[in-house]
Amino acid sequence: MTYNPFVIDGAGRAGRWVVLCDHASNIVPDFVNGGALGVSANDMARHIAYDPGTEGVSRALAEALDGPAVLSRFSRLVIDPNRDEDDPTLIMQLYDGTIIPGNRGISDLDTGERLRRCYRPYHSAAQQVLADRAGPVLVSVHSFTPQLKGRPPRPWQVGVLYSTDTRLSDPLMARLRAEPDLSVGDNQPYTGHLPGDTIARHAIAHGRPNVLIELRNDLIETEAQQRAWAQRLAPMLVETLAREGL
Repeated sequence: MTYNPFVIDGAGRAGRWVVLCDHASNIVPDFVNGGALGVSANDMARHIAYDPGTEGVSRALAEALDGPAVLSRFSRLVIDPNRDEDDPTLIMQLYDGTIIPGNRGISDLDTGERLRRCYRPYHSAAQQVLADRAGPVLVSVHSFTPQLKGRPPRPWQVGVLYSTDTRLSDPLMARLRAEPDLSVGDNQPYTGHLPGDTIARHAIAHGRPNVLIELRNDLIETEAQQRAWAQRLAPMLVETLAREGL
C-alpha cells in the first residue's frame, strides 16, 4: 500500500472554513528507520509524538463547519510540519526529556527525504485545499499536555494562539472567556508566532482570517469528548466570523 503523508476529510464540502491538523498522527513511515525511531511505545503514545485527540476534534469540527480537514499522517518526531524548513526544531533529537535515537545526527540526505515525502506534500495539500475555495478561513487544531516534566500543571482547558493577525483570535478568545467553566490561555501554553509555521505559511502570507486552537489533551481523550468540543467550538467560530464581518 502506497504511503500518503496526509488525508483530506470532507474535500467536497463547500464552506469557507478549512481545518488543518498538523500533528494528527504518530505514524513513523517505513522509509524512516524501518518505521521506528527507537522510542518506546509509551513515548510514541505521548504528546511528544503527536497531539492526542486532535484528529477526532478536527474531523468533527470540519464537519460542523461544512469544510474540509487536512490531517497529517506522520509523527512530529519524524518532521514537524508546524515549523519552517530552516527551524532548528524541525527534527527533534530530544523532546520533553526523551532522546530520539532515530534522529540523532540525522544527515542532510535523510532530512531531505522527510521533507520531500512528508512535510512538503502535506503543505501542498493544505495549500491546494485553501486555494480551491473563495475567501477561506483557516483553523489550526492542536492539543497540549496538562503538565510537562518538572513543570507546574497548566490551568487552561483551551488556548487561543495568534501571530500578527488577531482579527479572529481576539474576539474568539473574548467569546470563550465568557464561558464560566473555561480558563482560556492567551497565547498559552505556547506562543502563536513562529516564523514560517503553518499559520504564517497558509494564512498570514495570504491575508486569510485564522486562529490556532489548543485543547488540553486530557479533555479530548474519547470520541464523545472530541465531538463535544467540536460542537461547542463550531458555533462560536461561525458567530465570531459573522460578527467581525470577516
